Amino acid sequence: MGTRVSLEAAGIGEVGGWLARPEAAPRGGLVVVQEIFGVNAHMRAVTERYARDGLLALAPAVFDPVQRDVELAYDESGFERGRALAAALGFDRAVAIVEAAAAQLRTLLSEEAADRHAGIGVVGFCWGGSVAYLANARLGLPAVSYYGARTVPFLDEPLRAPMLFHFGTRDSSIPEADIEAHRRARPEAGLHVYDAGHAFNRDVDPRHFDEASARLAHTRTLDFLHRALAPAASA
Repeated sequence: MGTRVSLEAAGIGEVGGWLARPEAAPRGGLVVVQEIFGVNAHMRAVTERYARDGLLALAPAVFDPVQRDVELAYDESGFERGRALAAALGFDRAVAIVEAAAAQLRTLLSEEAADRHAGIGVVGFCWGGSVAYLANARLGLPAVSYYGARTVPFLDEPLRAPMLFHFGTRDSSIPEADIEAHRRARPEAGLHVYDAGHAFNRDVDPRHFDEASARLAHTRTLDFLHRALAPAASA
């Protein structure tokens, strides 16, 4: 269902990605922003799942400007390398790559979508969840953030589109005070808290995966995206 593609990000250059098409005409486009482990097998599977849900989904390889084709393991070495890559890339370049991915999706949707007014959104996981927030605030894209632990410093940047947050009550990287900071700063956004830890959607990692929470969060995400990306909302 998915295929490797490339896109051109202004001021950055060529970046790879994984594009997944739905079987029928797409109902909208979705930029999928990776965790710090790269566009690995899990992130490609996540992208393809959104395609099965009817969205044209693209996961840009945002670490490519620093190191191409990153696919890290979920161990201490992978975690440390991923953190270093995220720091080297920076959020500004990450958002620029999301903007390029959204532009590519917009071109494809103009040719493939059932309605040319179908919208484009962003979903991000962990570090990518914070990138998703910035894509909303800086690019005006509807966005969903799964356990974005680095968003608090940016909460003074106002939202420009619908926003949805998912958090876990047992996530040590996002304490209750940080969740409450999101509620106070962005009361207009949807926010759900689950009886789960960090990375509860990562189904390839039994240390973190929580099936019930992941299923409910995915259902809520699809409901949110189908409303936010509907042609009437996007026109």
